[in-house]
Amino acid sequence: MLVNGLEAWVETPGGAVALSSQRYAPDVIHPDGAERIESFAAEPWPRWTFRLPDGSLIEHGVLVAPGRAATALYWRLHEGRGGTLAVRPLVSGRDYHALHHENPAFRFDAEVADGRVVWRPYPGLPAIVARANGAYAHQPDWYRSFLYTEERDRGLDHVEDLASPGIFRWNLARGEAVLVLAAEGHEHGEDIAALRAAEERRRRRFPSRLHRAADAYLVRRGSGKTIVAGYPWFTDWGRDTFIAMRGLCLATGRLDDARAILLEWAGAVSEGMLPNRFPDRGETPEFNAVDAALWYVVAVHELLAAGRVAAGERQTLVDAVEAILAGYSAGTRYRIHVDDDGLLAAGEPGVQLTWMDARVGDWVVTPRIGKPVEVQALWVNALCIGSGFSERWAALHARAQRAFAARFWDDARGHLADVVDVGHRPGTVDWTFRPNQIFAVGGLPFAVLEGERARRVVDAVEARLVTPLGLRSLAPGEDGYTPRYQGVSPGNGLAVAHGRVRRGLGARPGRHADGARRGAWALPRAAARPPRRRGPRTSPGDRRRRPAARTARLPVPGMVGGRGAAPDTSPRLTASKARARAGRSTFAASGQWGRDLFRACRRP
Repeated sequence: MLVNGLEAWVETPGGAVALSSQRYAPDVIHPDGAERIESFAAEPWPRWTFRLPDGSLIEHGVLVAPGRAATALYWRLHEGRGGTLAVRPLVSGRDYHALHHENPAFRFDAEVADGRVVWRPYPGLPAIVARANGAYAHQPDWYRSFLYTEERDRGLDHVEDLASPGIFRWNLARGEAVLVLAAEGHEHGEDIAALRAAEERRRRRFPSRLHRAADAYLVRRGSGKTIVAGYPWFTDWGRDTFIAMRGLCLATGRLDDARAILLEWAGAVSEGMLPNRFPDRGETPEFNAVDAALWYVVAVHELLAAGRVAAGERQTLVDAVEAILAGYSAGTRYRIHVDDDGLLAAGEPGVQLTWMDARVGDWVVTPRIGKPVEVQALWVNALCIGSGFSERWAALHARAQRAFAARFWDDARGHLADVVDVGHRPGTVDWTFRPNQIFAVGGLPFAVLEGERARRVVDAVEARLVTPLGLRSLAPGEDGYTPRYQGVSPGNGLAVAHGRVRRGLGARPGRHADGARRGAWALPRAAARPPRRRGPRTSPGDRRRRPAARTARLPVPGMVGGRGAAPDTSPRLTASKARARAGRSTFAASGQWGRDLFRACRRP
C-alpha cells in the first residue's frame, strides 16, 4: 500500500470547503465533505458530484486502468465559480496486512521535475510518482489516528497514521484538474482524455457488469497469468484458482486465459500435489491442500472439452493430470494415499488440508482427517477424467465409485457422512451435517451419487443449510453450531482467515467452520435444479427467468476468497440484508453456479 487516500478541499472567497471526510479515533468524522455529495455514479467508473455552498458543482472521478499500479483522479467544474482545488495525498508505504504509524524513518523528501513529483518513503519500496497539471507545494505533515471500522469490528488492529508530503493546487475555473499517482515504472504515458477513452472501449467489450467484475481477478504473475484469491488480502491460491477458473474463464469464454493459467501451473506439480499458496514475499510455496490438484484436473477436463488447445499443450496438461493421479495413488505428503477401498485418505495432526482450513496456532479448527466427502467426489471425478486419457485408471475409478456409495450413504439419515475412517481409524464415521456432501450430486463434471439418493441429499441440504448467502458450513442443532460470527474472545489473540494467521482475534476461526460461514459455497447447479422437477410445469418465460431468480436468492458470496467475516446465518437473515453484506471473492463466479449466472446475464 503506497497511497491510502486523499484530503481534498476548495479554497473560495468565503473560506475552505471540504470535499473529503475521514473517520478518526475514537469515532469522529472530519471534515464534512461527505455532506456535499449530491450524487454518485458507478459507471463507467466511480464519479461523485459535489455541490458547494455557493452553488458550484464539481465532478470528481477515479479511474484505475488494468495492468498498472496507477490511479488517475480528476476534478471538473460543471457549474458556478469554483475556486482553488487543494489535494493532499495520504501516504504509508506498508504491507497490506499491516498498519502504518508515525515514525522518524519516513522520508518526506520530494523530487520535483518535469511535471513529476517523486516520493521515496522507505528504502526497498517502489517510489511514488505523482503527475499533475497543477502546482505542488512541499508541506510535510502527519495525519494521525485514522479509524477503520471494519477492522475494528473484526477485532483486528484498526488505528493508523498516514504521512502527507505536500499539497497540489489547481484553479478549477481554468480547466480540469488531473492527478495521476503511480508506483515508479507504472506511470501512464497517455493523457487523461486518452485514458478515459481507452477504458470506455475496454469496458464496452464486456457483455455485462458481472463479466467486467470477473475480469478484475485475472492478474499477471511474471510473464503469465493467474487468478487472485480475493481483495484486499490474498494473492493467488491453488484451490481458489481452479475453482474460480470455471466461472471466471471457462464460463465467460476466456479460454486463452484458462489455458495460459493451467499451463503455467502444470510445471508446479510436486509429488502429485499443487501448491495451495505462493507466499507474498517469495518464500517456498505451501503444499497444504489435498483438493487443489483435484480441482486442477476438473479445470483441465473442462478446458479440453471446450477445445482450442494445441496438441503439444494438450499433452502437457494430460501429463500434469497423470502426474497428479500417480502421485496420489503412490502416496504423498501428509499421508495422502489411496486406501484399499479405492478412496483417497488424507491428513495428519496439525495440518489443515481441506477448504475448511482455519487454524489458530496448533489448533486446527476442523481437521477432517481421514476421507472427507467432497475430496472423494473430486477424487472419483479425477479418476473418471484420467480414465479418458489412460485405461490404467478405469479399475480404480470403478472401485472408488462403489466404495463411495457403500461407505458414505446412510438410508435412515437420508444424507452423506462428512468424513469416514476418521483419523485414519477404519470404520469410524463423522455424520456431522455439513455442505461438503453437495459436491457428490452436483457442481462437478460427473455426479458420484444419482437418483433418489441424490434427491434426498439435495432436500436435506436445502432444509438445513440454505441461507440467502449460500450454504451454512454446519447445520443448526449440530454440536458447536454458532449462528453469528462476532466478538473477540480471550486467548493468544490470533485469527486465521483462509489459513493465514492474523493478529487480534481468538475464537472467530472456529465459527468459520461452525455455521457462521459467509456462503462460501453457493449452490451448484444440480442442487439448484434437483434431479426431478417439483411442482407444476413452468412456462418458457418462467424457465428463462429462473437462473436470474436463483441468483437473487443466492448472491455473490462475501469476503475475500470466501473466507473471513461472516454474518448471521440464522433463518431470519433476509435476502436484502444478505445482498447488502456481500463482498468480493473469487468464489463469486465459480463452477456451475457461475455458469448459470453468466448465462442469465446474456439473456434478455
